[in-house]
Amino acid sequence: MSKLYFRYGAMNSGKSTHLMQVAYNYEERGMQVVLIKPSTDKKGGDKLISRLGVERTVDFKITEEDNIVENVKKYCEVNGKIHCILVDEVQFFKAKQIDQLFEVAVVLDIPVICYGLRTDFRMQGFEGSTRLLLIAHSIEEMKTICKCGRKALFNGRKINGEFVFEGEQIAIDHIDNVEYESLCGNCFFKYKNKK
Repeated sequence: MSKLYFRYGAMNSGKSTHLMQVAYNYEERGMQVVLIKPSTDKKGGDKLISRLGVERTVDFKITEEDNIVENVKKYCEVNGKIHCILVDEVQFFKAKQIDQLFEVAVVLDIPVICYGLRTDFRMQGFEGSTRLLLIAHSIEEMKTICKCGRKALFNGRKINGEFVFEGEQIAIDHIDNVEYESLCGNCFFKYKNKK
């Protein structure tokens, strides 16, 4: 039986870069991978873009209405066996779509490796991430550091260079006039308590 994996980390922990490395490893061995991202992620259009400058076109941009199981079945009918599905920015998926990814792994027997954030800039869980933390077979943290040198756990949102702690949950960096910075718990509260 294949598994559903969740690899999470703060911004700049190398999630998209790692996803593309995994895709490369499968393809180097002659295996077919499918890359998925939510349509909510406007950055890069139909591409995954790593902060290192590596990019790759996705096979599916999934809307909130899409059924991932049906999309995968149709893809297999046309293109043959899929050896692995890689999902970027998984936090933006709905809980029902995480259940669909679980079904793809268990029923269709295709490993699904998801990459994304665990929490938003307010330390609140995303719907997709929360569901993954409950049902994924395997959960792995990808680590990065805060500018103070401690392990970063959180994502600070900046508007005009200033940290903000209120607003809509979803705002895409360099698209919605916001930037993000990985923060440790100490720095998160240092900036938050300045307000």
